[in-house]
This record gives sequence, C-alpha cells and structure tokens, in this order.
Amino acid sequence: MNGIASIPTPINESVLSYAPGTSERAALKSELQRQSQMVVDIPLIIGGEEIRTGDTFDVVMPHAHSHVIARAHRAGPEEIQRAVEAAATAHHDWSTMPWEDRAAIFLKAADLLAGPWRQVLNASTMLGQSKTAYQAEIDAACEIIDFFRFGAHFTQQIYGIQPLPAPGVWNRSEYRALEGFVYAISPFNFTAIGANLAGTPAMLGNTVVWKPAHSAMLSNYYVMKLFEAAGMPPGVINFVSGDAPQITDILLSRSDFTGIHFTGSTGVFNSFWKKIGANMSTYKSYPRIVGETGGKNFIIAHPDSDWHAVKTAIVRGAFEYQGQKCSAASRAYISASMWAELEGPLVEEVGSLTMGDPRDFTNFVSAVIDQKAYDSIKSYIDAAQASDDADVLVGGECDDSEGWFVRPTLIRANKPDYISMCDEIFGPVLTIFVYDDADWAETLTLVDQTSPYALTGAVFARDRNVIREAMDALRNAAGNFYINDRPTGAVLGQQPFGGARGSGTNDKAGSMLNLLRWVSARSIKETFVSDTDYTYPFMDEK
Repeated sequence: MNGIASIPTPINESVLSYAPGTSERAALKSELQRQSQMVVDIPLIIGGEEIRTGDTFDVVMPHAHSHVIARAHRAGPEEIQRAVEAAATAHHDWSTMPWEDRAAIFLKAADLLAGPWRQVLNASTMLGQSKTAYQAEIDAACEIIDFFRFGAHFTQQIYGIQPLPAPGVWNRSEYRALEGFVYAISPFNFTAIGANLAGTPAMLGNTVVWKPAHSAMLSNYYVMKLFEAAGMPPGVINFVSGDAPQITDILLSRSDFTGIHFTGSTGVFNSFWKKIGANMSTYKSYPRIVGETGGKNFIIAHPDSDWHAVKTAIVRGAFEYQGQKCSAASRAYISASMWAELEGPLVEEVGSLTMGDPRDFTNFVSAVIDQKAYDSIKSYIDAAQASDDADVLVGGECDDSEGWFVRPTLIRANKPDYISMCDEIFGPVLTIFVYDDADWAETLTLVDQTSPYALTGAVFARDRNVIREAMDALRNAAGNFYINDRPTGAVLGQQPFGGARGSGTNDKAGSMLNLLRWVSARSIKETFVSDTDYTYPFMDEK
C-alpha cells in the first residue's frame, strides 16, 4: 500500500451509568444471569490451539465461593515449552507485519469491546472478581478500550520519531520488536491489566506468553477470545495457567526470554530480578524488566482543607473495589482540628456502606478475592482490636461462610508507625493518624519516610503555598500525585500510571513511556554517493 496511515485520534471511552431504566443496565443484568448459569471450561491457548490437560482448578465467585463459574486447565512443563515454541514460530511474521495491520487488530478489538463484547467482559469481571457494575465498567470495558486505542496512537508517534537529516545521507530509525518472547504476568484486580500486559508488547511486534492470575481466569479468558475475534494470529499471545513458580522457572531459563511485563507483589517482582540476574549468561539479549508492584497509598489533609471533600476521598479512595486497587488509599493523616469535625460523619458514612453480591446493584462493595486475602486482612483487623496502639472505629466484621466478606474498616493509630500504617494490606482497611495542626511539616516527612512504596498519594489543602510545600516534600513519595482528589481513578492518556521506590519501575502503563520498553531501535544511515578517496584535506602539505 502506498500511503502513510494515520491512527484515529483517541478519545477516552465514555463510562456508561447503568442507572435504572438504561439499556446497558438491562443488557448487563441479562448477561450476568446467563453467565451465572454456566461453568466455562477454560483451556490453554497455545499457537491458536485450545489444549485441555485434564488437570483443572475451580474458579469461583468470591461473594459466593461455593458457586463454581469455570474450570481452568493447568499447563505442565510440556505445554509451557510449547507456548515458547509457538511464540518463536509466530515472531517473524508478526514482527515484520506492517505496523498499521497490527494496530488495526487492536482497534478492531476496541470496537468489539465497545459494542457486542462489552457486557461479556463486564459480567465475567463482576462474577469472577466481585466488582460492582461501575467498577467493572471502568476496568473491563473503558480501560481496555483506551489501552488499545491510545496504544495504537502512541505506536504511530514512536515510529514517527526520526533522526536529523544530513546532506547526501538518509538517516532513519527502525523500531524493531525485541528478539525473543515477552513473559506477561497479570494480577486478579484489574481485567484491563491483563489486556495491557499481554497486548501492549504484542502491539509493538513482540510475541507473548501470558499467565493470568487464577482468580481472574474467567475475564482474562474472554480477553484472549476477544483478541482472537479481532484477528490476532495464532502464537502471538499464548494463554497459559498453572503453577506460577514452575512456569516462571521454565520461561526465565530460556535463552530467548527477552522481557517481563508484570503487575503484582514487590516480593515476587524482586524474585524475578534475582532469577534473571542469575541467568544472564543464558540470554541472547538483556531482558527488559517492567513491573508495577506494591503500594501504601496516602491521603494527607491540611487543617485548612475541606473536610467534606476529604471524607468522600477516603470513602471512595479506600473502599471502592474493597480496597483491592493498586492505588487504593491505605493510610491517612488528618489534622486534629479537622478530625474533630470529620470523625463522626466519616464513621457514620463508612458504617452505612452497603455490602454483598455485586449482582445486587444497590451494593457499594462486595467480597475480597479469596481465602488467603481474607485471612491476611482479618489478621490486621484482629491485631488492631487487641492492641493498645490502635482503635477500630467502625467496621471490622469478617464473615467467610458464604463469601469472603470484610466490612469496610477504619482504624485510628495512636502512633504513626503502627503496623497498619506501614504494611500493605490490600483490602478494605484504612488507618488514620491524627496529627497536631502545628506539625504539618513534620507530618509531610512522616508520609515520605513511613513506607518503602511510592505509588499514589493525595494532598488536600486550599493555600497554594501549602500545596507547593507538599508537592516538594513528597516529590518522590508517589508516582501518581493528586491534589484535592482521591488517590485512585487514573484515566489512561490523562494520568499515566506507575510508581517508583518499592512500587515498581514507573514505566507508566498505557503511555508512550511503557511502549518504548518493548522496542529495540536500529539506526540506519544510507549514503547516496559513496566516498571513493580515503584522504582528507588536512593531509595536504600546502
């Protein structure tokens, strides 16, 4: 084709309301009912082939954990090796395919998701990960659509970055795919993360082995089927589940391992660095290591700020999706004068939050993801209830008889280094430390130094000088920093997401910065009339 393609300018996908009487509400209710009556058999998908090993595990509804919604097949060593071989087989044709053809596949996937696939992904996310309709919509629909549309746009921008010209020379840059396969490991909490971790390297011409979290298998399986429906060639993305350490050990021992795209715990990510470092003599290329990991996200409120806004930021920032967002607020620093006004209304509002099955649209929160998470979160609440250094102000009730339910919980810490002010809990628990109004500057230092993480944070203040002081003092404390807003809800293309310190490599998911990690540039110089004399003018005697 003779022509320079131009990707349509991306616009963030509109979030549907699901208000009573809307068509989207009726469609989602119908799809929830349909999927609730199914047990999906989830195979491995390797080289475009569905493989069923017979070694399966159950995928359940966290809010009704006796209800099995899928059975997924585990990969063994043979299937893991097959996935690598399939990625290698697909690599040449995919990496050399015209970039606009690759982009077209992702743009088609976005339009399919915006239309007939929307409620399939939303319903599977609600049932398998216990998200409300709104939380599923902003994740499994809007964010995936944005990842694909903005990703195609950024791809064009990257390929358009070209070097300076020179007389008689044509200089150009080629942005090659990495030489090997990318290992994508996605977590349970966002369906969109799986689509991004596997899809973004593929958009740049890489082939991928993708291991989703066991507890997100249903929605991630539908993402894989969406890729196929959009025309993704076999072997470009290979979908495998199974024993995570076994999969990792096999993949990271391969000479053609070329990168890891990860979201999950800091400890697991650190173990990858160690394994990769120990295997460096094995690899053909230096692997790209890209990861977003833990967080202990903060809210700090200055005495002059609006306590009504702080209250809403705490409720939404800490408790939406049961606090299981990478960005969720987990610690708050409130001035004593504000606390006198805020405490009563905040405790009352948190106590009133509705909790239950997400198919009941009146619920604000649902269950946490599994028994392991439930036990861990409960242990922090139990410790606070027994401690002289903390008080549980509201919530704290836990019940795992039917689903893994933990009531939204506020803890007041009597000292700033109390354990729940420091540890990542990843659940519906917010710990508050009340500071003396005169200790604002010292409290900024506390916020910065209390946690090894640096993912998200928010400051509330009216005075511009105070805001500037907080921005400077907390410059390295959060990769996503919010002023007079909750520390959650980053929108792709508007607030590129990621953090530093113990929170990851800060490669900003969904932005051009992330896409650049998945290309290897080649500089090309073409001289039109070549020199035929090796000498230079300075060599003349006269």
